[in-house]
Amino acid sequence: MKAERTIERLFRGEHTLIVALGDSLTQGWMVRKGYLAFLEEMLGSLFPSASFKILNRGIPGDTAEGGLMRVREDVIDEDPNCVLVQFALNDAFIGYPVERFRHNLQSIVDRIGENTDAEIILLTSVHLVESRDSATAAPFYDAIEKLGAANGLPVVRVHEYWRKKISEVAEFRGLVQPDMVHPTVEGYRLMAEAVMEVF
Repeated sequence: MKAERTIERLFRGEHTLIVALGDSLTQGWMVRKGYLAFLEEMLGSLFPSASFKILNRGIPGDTAEGGLMRVREDVIDEDPNCVLVQFALNDAFIGYPVERFRHNLQSIVDRIGENTDAEIILLTSVHLVESRDSATAAPFYDAIEKLGAANGLPVVRVHEYWRKKISEVAEFRGLVQPDMVHPTVEGYRLMAEAVMEVF
């Protein structure tokens, strides 16, 4: 599913405000250039007449519950045209039940939908190669996909895009920092490429 309303705004050159709500992957933890900086460049190249701004509302360590607590101030009060929502890994590894995560993510979607006209795009997070870590994250990624389908929202499957690139050309260790989770600059570039698939 494409972000059709946002694409139309960008194509027409209408000023478009994009807000990215998420955790450290949105914030761009420990790198000089995160996915939002790449996304800005890629959107500018694809839509040369576009007028847009991207607000980074990523907080390292945050969960969907934390995102819900700050959605009014960080998103709704900005009156955006498009919102990127990215959570999962902190919820998963803190040990939150997946149903609690799903409920909080749905509440974020509901609040944004009730208070703005923004198009909402959901993102999964990175691919994890350790089987135990991947198994922990999988139900949360599945919840994002199901929630997107239930609400008619575009879903960016970042983890699937990474997996595809790793199977083709990319070396996983070149995509992640020593913690094996947070992306390197190259990893963030691939994350932005994944997001561009809905544009």
